[in-house]
Amino acid sequence: MKKALISLFAVTVLMTGCATAKTDTATPKASNAPAASADATKAPTAKSDKKVILITPEKIGVNPFFAQEDEGVKKAGKEFGVVVKTVESTDASAIEQNLRAAVADNYDLIITSSFESEDALKKVAAENPKKSFAIIDTVVDLPNVRSVVFREHEASYLLGAAAGLATKKNVVGMVAAVDIPLIKKFTVGFQEGLKATNPNAKFIVNYVGSFTDPAKAKELALTQFAQGADFIAGASAVGDLGVFEAAKEKGFYTSGQDIDRTVTDPEHIVLSQLKGTDAVAYQTVKDFVNGSFKFGAVDYGLKEDGVGLTFVTKESKSTLSPFVGQDVITKVKAIRDDIVSGKVKVENPVK
Repeated sequence: MKKALISLFAVTVLMTGCATAKTDTATPKASNAPAASADATKAPTAKSDKKVILITPEKIGVNPFFAQEDEGVKKAGKEFGVVVKTVESTDASAIEQNLRAAVADNYDLIITSSFESEDALKKVAAENPKKSFAIIDTVVDLPNVRSVVFREHEASYLLGAAAGLATKKNVVGMVAAVDIPLIKKFTVGFQEGLKATNPNAKFIVNYVGSFTDPAKAKELALTQFAQGADFIAGASAVGDLGVFEAAKEKGFYTSGQDIDRTVTDPEHIVLSQLKGTDAVAYQTVKDFVNGSFKFGAVDYGLKEDGVGLTFVTKESKSTLSPFVGQDVITKVKAIRDDIVSGKVKVENPVK
């Protein structure tokens, strides 16, 4: 599903005690191709003098959430001729240090991500009121910060609705990462969608206590399977790899997060809840370069295609599983339309 985004100049990889840094200087090049569409010709043809840096709160590794952000920033760098750099913090203690280094290096826009970066960004942004910052997937309420958030509860509602229609045993589970307010968008949204389509279904939820523990996630998934669940949603970041392994071993059905995980094992990973971190990272850089960047909170949901569900809002390279079936997809598409139109209200459980 994802395409590799290649800069027009070489990538320089720097290893330091606190981070891994990748710098791309992307300059648009001339082309003899036919004229582009109206939308495509909106991109600037001259190289921008802006410098943008993305600082992730942890190593990108196998976490698609951060990998997509990196891709989105690099895509914007390529299209708008922006110098872009990605710094992967080795641990949470390095985030503040990396933010301060970006300020010292005079980056025009400093982007970071996730609740793990909140405290560090609050401190650094408050001390540098003339510097522009953005944070993805959480809110930092400062006048020089743009906060980009998602209405994950809308996509979770769709996933729960699909699970309620697809389950054959009326027992559905979810292995979630940590019991914090943000994760309620996944657990509560899912449960509401499940009850909307199958009020008799039993819902089991367990928390891993971490975003990076596949072994524990697998253990919890196996426990839920033993309790009769035939569909167990993964919502534990890297821990989902353990849920997928358990599904393959025991033969139950599961779903992934952020990107289309069905392509890795379509027999067992039958759906994926999608989050367009690549799209919002790209849009953030684009707005900054084009002069339409505004501070404050902006959110992306089903209406803006910021979140979604495979087969419902986005097609997949995988074949639809018979466990789900086209009839379920058709019904969930109708629910999606009702959410977008406002006919169905999915409340944010965090507010």
